Amino acid sequence: MSTCKLCKVDKLSNEFPPTTVSEDCDHPPLICLRCVVDWCKKKWTCPHPGCSVHISKDDHTIQWFTAILEEMFKEYDTTYTPSVPQGSGSAVLNITVLNGDAFRIPYMQFMGLSDLQAHIETKLKIPRNKQKLLFDNKEITIYKPNGQPYTLSESNIPPFATLYLVVLLYEIPEDFNHVVFDLHWGYPSSGRDYLDASCLAYQNTQFIGLADFNSCGMKGITHSGDLMDNRRRIGHHTIHVYLKKLPSNVTHLFFTLSAWDSPNISKYPNPSLKFYEASNVHKDLCKTTFTHARNSEAVIMCSVSRGSQGRWSVYESGKLSAGNANHYGPIKKTIRNLIASGY
Repeated sequence: MSTCKLCKVDKLSNEFPPTTVSEDCDHPPLICLRCVVDWCKKKWTCPHPGCSVHISKDDHTIQWFTAILEEMFKEYDTTYTPSVPQGSGSAVLNITVLNGDAFRIPYMQFMGLSDLQAHIETKLKIPRNKQKLLFDNKEITIYKPNGQPYTLSESNIPPFATLYLVVLLYEIPEDFNHVVFDLHWGYPSSGRDYLDASCLAYQNTQFIGLADFNSCGMKGITHSGDLMDNRRRIGHHTIHVYLKKLPSNVTHLFFTLSAWDSPNISKYPNPSLKFYEASNVHKDLCKTTFTHARNSEAVIMCSVSRGSQGRWSVYESGKLSAGNANHYGPIKKTIRNLIASGY
């Protein structure tokens, strides 16, 4: 977590803006999204101490930040309702990845969703067949029954909407069975502490079991427990998953990292993570990094999910969360929201 410079409250990394409110600002975004939006809507200047950059009342960045807040905290009411004429050249569409990456493109109501995927491929180097787009807690259908792409307007996606991108990392062959989640970390600067690797199993949105340092009894999943090298000051966790031995009702496995006693992940030096097929140690199935999670208590690294045809796929995540292996409540809530949103 990091402390907002304005409200002085500890916030998760994803509660801070992905960028400054203006390109003219020459400081990092150290004030939380809610404070930035509230300040700018009252005073129309950058809220960062010492920065006097003016923000216009129709500023697109503030509209973007507002959309992010609405998606993150749906239980809160908001007085902001974007009102932009259809076809306005100033309208934008916001694309956000779970790991915090974000960018914007001009909004054109008649843009085909396949063209939108092409924009994402150009910007993020993610092939179209690896992209899964979510809007309003649902997966977006790209093509009509006749093979033509839907447009933004036909999909009821308005200007200034935020679309969430989920990345398919790997489609698992039918003969694929044994995968390994392998984590090493360094001890904090003082004392000994644990960067916990956990695997949480779900049947749709219902939590049904886990494997962690203290619980290794779930069928098809084993956890090494804490393997601590006090001389070299290195910790090690290994999770083995045998897909063909999993109970038939398991639809999702989520692999998480979380800080035990330390306030956030940044306190553990030189962490290294590999997620691979046991028969091919050199093929890493999870390309998600967690450098963006340094100031977070926990991060959902990736998931292995079973589709309607019974085939397993590996999806990127990088979603930040509160909670740890001593208090899974916030992590379970984050995962449940991901699944309910179409992840």
